[in-house]
Amino acid sequence: MKYHVLPQSDPEVFEILQGEAVREAEGLELIPSENYVSEAVIEALGTLMGNKYAEGTPGRRYYGGQTYTDRIESLAIERAKALFRADHANVQPLSGAAANLCVYASWMDPGDTVLAMDLSHGGHLTHGAPVTFAAKAFNFIRYKMKDIESGEIDYDALEATALEARPKIIIAGFSSYPRQLDYARIAGIAQKVGAMAMADMAHIAGLIAGGALPNPLDHGFNVITTTTHKTLRGPRGAMILSKGIAGNPLKAPEKTLENLPTLIDRAVFPGLQGGPHMNKVMAIAVALGEAARPEFRQYATQVLANAKVLAGALMERGCRLITNGTDNHLMVLDTMTSFGKNGQEAQALLESAGITLNKNAIPDDPLPPFKSSGVRLGTPSATTRGMKEQEMIRIAEWIVALCKGEADPAAVKEEVKELCAKHPSPSGVVERG
Repeated sequence: MKYHVLPQSDPEVFEILQGEAVREAEGLELIPSENYVSEAVIEALGTLMGNKYAEGTPGRRYYGGQTYTDRIESLAIERAKALFRADHANVQPLSGAAANLCVYASWMDPGDTVLAMDLSHGGHLTHGAPVTFAAKAFNFIRYKMKDIESGEIDYDALEATALEARPKIIIAGFSSYPRQLDYARIAGIAQKVGAMAMADMAHIAGLIAGGALPNPLDHGFNVITTTTHKTLRGPRGAMILSKGIAGNPLKAPEKTLENLPTLIDRAVFPGLQGGPHMNKVMAIAVALGEAARPEFRQYATQVLANAKVLAGALMERGCRLITNGTDNHLMVLDTMTSFGKNGQEAQALLESAGITLNKNAIPDDPLPPFKSSGVRLGTPSATTRGMKEQEMIRIAEWIVALCKGEADPAAVKEEVKELCAKHPSPSGVVERG
């Protein structure tokens, strides 16, 4: 993209931007929660829509001058509903963490119980990790994998815990779980105990939208939260999708599943947020439009195909992967067992060779989070660049050779740069206009 004003207006900032552009262009991004957005999304994110306050919802704003904000937010809502077969969508949450907190606030009172996946077994920080505000406001209890070798969740133990604790919400969702969840089973347990079934699909929303993975709303779930970046390839924002019919937003509804849309809208605003970022809402609308195209479905399918090949190639070379493979876009590599390196060491080593991933805990990890015993990696970004199965095998070779001390990081970095030049990022380059 060409920048006409910023280079002269603030050359220091522009220099930093150019540095990041080079890093993204020449490096191999394997962090599974990151991706490259299109230039159209970048343009939408930088528009004058960011000038406008739009507290409220379309048709019910607190400020005047909302003709075009109403149109763009309504368009984003309709596109989200169509993609995910939802009755209602709220596209205002500022982040995935905020979206989850809004759902908690819509349905629970302080002290109520939530049943969620254990963090070290693949769950997410926002599902009640002790360091979060949510953990101080609500009572989080855990379910885990029954068999770490296969990744099978202990659904019988999950049900027994739910029957005893009677949680208000049961969460299906993860940040480092490589297998599929049995949504119908979890929804059935939630129904049995009178809980809301909530799916945090931040990591796999794009794969759901692209038809490559099942949609929890089709299997009895009441609510989906998701970020709008990651596999969905939009700006860094979030959405809440739900079943039910929106009622009068000015009248306090009863806490019933049918009233969820209104409860959620009220929890977002005025409950936990003020005015939405309308430039971000516009960029979300653009990304959702892109996700509805046939080529996006091809992308989603290729992400899974690439992940299968990458996982297989790593295991063939002696690596221990948590759950022995993957059913989605990510995998967790036990670097301590595989190479005698903790996750922090492996992350730094690979980054020196132009390969970016992140340190990550393994189940019941004996090491602290900032070191961890493993790393997390995935295929969304590489697939966005057009890389396919053959490139995944090469990536596995680099990772193993580097971590075993059999390759020179500087030499691999040049090879990575050459590969990335053949598969340019769709986000474009940063140039002076």
